[in-house]
Amino acid sequence: MSVRINKLVAVGVAAAALTAALAGCSQSSNGSTGGDGKIVVVGAENEYSDVAAQIGGKYVAATAIMSDPNTDPHTFEASASVASALSTAQLVVQNGVGYDDFMAKLEKASPDRTRTVIVAQDVLGLPDSTENPHLWYDPKTMPAVAKVIAADLGKIEPSHTSYFQAQLTAFDNSLKTWTDQLAAFKQNHAGAPVAVIEPVVDYMLQAAGVDIKTPWSLQAAIMNGTDPSPQDSAAQDALFTGKAVKVFLYNQQVTDSVTSHFLSLARSNNVPVVGVYETMPTGYHYQKWMEAEVTALTNAITNGQSTEKL
Repeated sequence: MSVRINKLVAVGVAAAALTAALAGCSQSSNGSTGGDGKIVVVGAENEYSDVAAQIGGKYVAATAIMSDPNTDPHTFEASASVASALSTAQLVVQNGVGYDDFMAKLEKASPDRTRTVIVAQDVLGLPDSTENPHLWYDPKTMPAVAKVIAADLGKIEPSHTSYFQAQLTAFDNSLKTWTDQLAAFKQNHAGAPVAVIEPVVDYMLQAAGVDIKTPWSLQAAIMNGTDPSPQDSAAQDALFTGKAVKVFLYNQQVTDSVTSHFLSLARSNNVPVVGVYETMPTGYHYQKWMEAEVTALTNAITNGQSTEKL
C-alpha cells in the first residue's frame, strides 16, 4: 500500500498525537453500552457512521472521526472528544484499502477485546492491492457493510436483533432510488465521456456506464499527492480544449495548483463541473448523498448544468 503513503503522512502525525490522547482515556470500559444505554459506534468516515446510525436507530449513538466536507479527508486534527469516543467504542466501522490505516494505530492505543471492528475492505473480500480505496461509491459496498453492522449490533444487544434486522431491511429498500437512478442513467447515457480529477467517484461512474477518459495514471498521481506526468497532464488538457468530455467531476475537498488548473480549463471551455466529495456533506444521509451526485451528473449531461457544490 505504499502508493498511498504520501497522502497519509499528515494523518500519521495526527494519529500519533491522538494516540497520546487515547492513552489518557484507557480507563474507559468498552464492555457495556454508553451512559445513556446506547451502543457506542464510531465510524472512521461519516458515511459509515451514518449507515451504522440508520441500522442502529434508537439503540445506537454513532459518531465519526472524519466528518468535515470542507477539509482534506486525508488529514484530521486530534481532539479529546475523538479520543474519548474511540476509547469507549463498542463497534468501529472503517473503510480499509489503505484509506484509513491510522485507525489500526488508534485502536491499538486503546485496546479492548470486546470491541468489534468492521472493515469494508474485508467485508467485500478485497485485496490490499485494490487500486481505488473509495469503496462507499460502489453500489455493492454499503448493503454488504450494513448487513454486517446489523449482525454485529445484534451480537452486542441480542434482545434488539429483530429491530436491527428491520432497520437493515428499511435501509436496503431506501437504496433502490439510487440504484434505479444509476440503471436509468446507464440506459440513457451509456458511454458518455467524462473527465475526473482522481478516482473518488469512479465506482459509481462505472456502475452508471460512463466512459472515464482521464488516464488512470493521472488519477492515481493526484490521489497520492504527486504530480502527474507531463504527458498525462497534456492528455487531460486536451479533453477540455478539444471538448472531448461532457462533464468534469471534481473533488471538492482536495485542491492544489494542478487540480485548480484543470478546474479552470473545464470552466473556460464550458465543460459542466460536478463536485464530488470523500466526506459526506452536511445535511445528507448516505443514500440521499449518492442520489444527489447522480442527479448532478444527469443534469450535467442533459442540460449542461454545473453543480460544483451540493
